Amino acid sequence: MNSENKRLVRVLDTTLRDGEQAPGCSMNLTEKIEVARRLEKLGVDIIEAGFPASSPGDLESVKAIAGIIKDCTVAGLCRCRESDIDAGREALAGAASPRIHVFLATSPVHMEYKLKMTPEQVLEQAAASVRYAKKFCEDVEFSAEDAFRSDPDFVCRVFGAAIAAGALTVNFPDTVGYAMPAEFGGRICYIREHTPGMEKAGFSVHCHNDLGLAVANSIAAVTNGADQVECTVNGIGERAGNASLEELVMGLRVRKDYFSADTRIDSTQLYAASRLVSQVTGVKIQPNKAIVGDNAFAHEAGIHQHGVMVKRETYEIMTPQSVGIPLNRMVLGKHSGRHAFEERLKALNLPLDGEMLEKVFAEFKDLADKKKVVSDRDIEVLVMDTAVTVPETWKLDHWAVNTGSALGASGVIRLQHKGGSFEKLVSMGDGPIDSIFKAINKIIGREPELELYEIGAITGGSASQGETVVKIALNGRHWNGRGVSTDIIESSIRAYISAINVMEWDLGKKE
Repeated sequence: MNSENKRLVRVLDTTLRDGEQAPGCSMNLTEKIEVARRLEKLGVDIIEAGFPASSPGDLESVKAIAGIIKDCTVAGLCRCRESDIDAGREALAGAASPRIHVFLATSPVHMEYKLKMTPEQVLEQAAASVRYAKKFCEDVEFSAEDAFRSDPDFVCRVFGAAIAAGALTVNFPDTVGYAMPAEFGGRICYIREHTPGMEKAGFSVHCHNDLGLAVANSIAAVTNGADQVECTVNGIGERAGNASLEELVMGLRVRKDYFSADTRIDSTQLYAASRLVSQVTGVKIQPNKAIVGDNAFAHEAGIHQHGVMVKRETYEIMTPQSVGIPLNRMVLGKHSGRHAFEERLKALNLPLDGEMLEKVFAEFKDLADKKKVVSDRDIEVLVMDTAVTVPETWKLDHWAVNTGSALGASGVIRLQHKGGSFEKLVSMGDGPIDSIFKAINKIIGREPELELYEIGAITGGSASQGETVVKIALNGRHWNGRGVSTDIIESSIRAYISAINVMEWDLGKKE
């Protein structure tokens, strides 16, 4: 395709809705706000901030984000029910640019078994819900859930009715990731040509990755006239995930010789957004992940190294800087000064100043005393741990364990409560972690269930920092925590206390 006269494709990011509702990807309010701010800086057109009617917590998070974000539209997802739309209206009341996004299934299997509605009833409810939402919000989007497995002519009728009722955008999802790129592109073309009033509305697609084709299908849709894509950072989402924002954006941009479309995304912010979402969800990015994986711009084979040194384009179709990854990696250690550290933060697109810089630099110097080389990944973890926090109800003072094959394990820990008094306790357990966690539970006076406990290395080598991720539950509610240390027991303790602090902060709002 000719690269001249490019049309602009809108990006609706649903990381905070579709992405966050995926198993293991939940975020607290502080984390959601941090992600929303990063998405705004990234330049997405619409942030789908949540599903307000799904829970009071989701309504409050959408409301908080709507009150903060100024440079892009904030959307709330609603079923085609007046009560859902009322919740969306409440949540988006403070938004500078609000959008109510209503959806209703149109496939035979969904209509018969889930909705228990006839096609005519679906048609009527879709139009009625758009009209109702339009009373409160000018920008209304309608989605036909499971559209690809629906009768195309029925989708055209429903879209036509939604547009006539006032929808400014209609969305065609491949909800279960069933489509092949060529047929998906053909379907988009058919719907565009046969929907009454289509020229009055934007055409969006929302593709899932069950067969690994979400990005390919989305690009096929853009090629055939779609002017909005719905995606998530790192491709997180239900089941196998959604179309990956970073892959879509760079696919269009790198192949500008082929496509006549682009987005307004600042691609230099992609890496920072990816790392933030990975940090707050605890979901690691696979090393060979396109665009933002650790190996995306790594060259180990001698032939590749020589080729890149002679001419970068031999093995790189885009520069690392174009997605926010620095080309040169400076080695940082205990002898590094503040200037070198600040320069590295800037190169990683993580600039800090004032009190935050002082705090992260102090943490860096402590870490540099424990390991020979502090990697970029180590620095990212330090920044994210400092930037995304909740109040420290409990703070670790010191700990010790005594364990052996014949003795069992005992742990002693001392915690500071809200910056004041200290509480110390000794407990026995099946192992060092169990004994310490039991001691912490006795100190705080609660006994949450430990649902998840994972340990991994942030970087390679014997001096690597250990990263522990835990998930705890109490009375049907769940909280995540993570901790980092060169000692895996300490990283476990820090992760558990992190989850405890999120729990105490969350429960404190209700009490």
